[in-house]
Amino acid sequence: MASDSEFIKIVGVEKSFGDNKVLRGTDLSITRGETIVIIGRSGCGKSVLLKHMIGLLQPDRGSVFVDGTEVTALRHRGLFELRQKFGMLFQGAALFDSLTVWENVGLGLIEHTDLSREEIRNRASEKLALVGLKGVEEVKPAELSGGMKKRVGLARAIAMDPEIILYDEPTTGLDPIMADVINELICSLKRTLSITSVVVTHDMTSAYRIGDRIAMLYEGKIIYDGTPDDVKCCGHPVIKQFVEGRAEGPIPAF
Repeated sequence: MASDSEFIKIVGVEKSFGDNKVLRGTDLSITRGETIVIIGRSGCGKSVLLKHMIGLLQPDRGSVFVDGTEVTALRHRGLFELRQKFGMLFQGAALFDSLTVWENVGLGLIEHTDLSREEIRNRASEKLALVGLKGVEEVKPAELSGGMKKRVGLARAIAMDPEIILYDEPTTGLDPIMADVINELICSLKRTLSITSVVVTHDMTSAYRIGDRIAMLYEGKIIYDGTPDDVKCCGHPVIKQFVEGRAEGPIPAF
């Protein structure tokens, strides 16, 4: 078992897709129980980094460790066991339109446990209540608003009681009020369930609201990490341009 300060550890990870070098020696340590927000421009590799944590991608070089286990050395059964530590909220919620809400929430339990459908439905109802949704178990996703879909996706992410939740752009496509609802849910689940959260976003309002620590991914590397207050006061020209949302600066505006 790893120390709490290195619950997740990324060491020198490099990843290219053809000629596109996305990660160029990324290093990051994540403490058990914290919420770390990884910021950076769209397409900079934030989601690619998440996929390495859960073993969906293998690095060209470097290693990823989760609770002392080297993810990059695992195969098949080992990866399956590792992934049970994780829940994931996908950017578009990724709900199945043909399934009811409770079936979407309980999908992992249906596929990977021997629980009865009644037991799974009851578990799904409990998780839906945790994200502020009641009475929607039999509804189909097409009948839900964007914010409700996000909350159903979040209920599914916690359905199997994970130790870690990965959030891929959790507030994208939401109005400011619903975005704040999602931000509060992320904070609430951390307090209630003592979950380690890794959030990738370019939404600085969300980053400041939910993060214990914020790390900036730029040109394939983590160039800075610190508390939200540290980031607000940081004089690094790249970070300053990004967090202030200015076109002028070292980051090209294209």
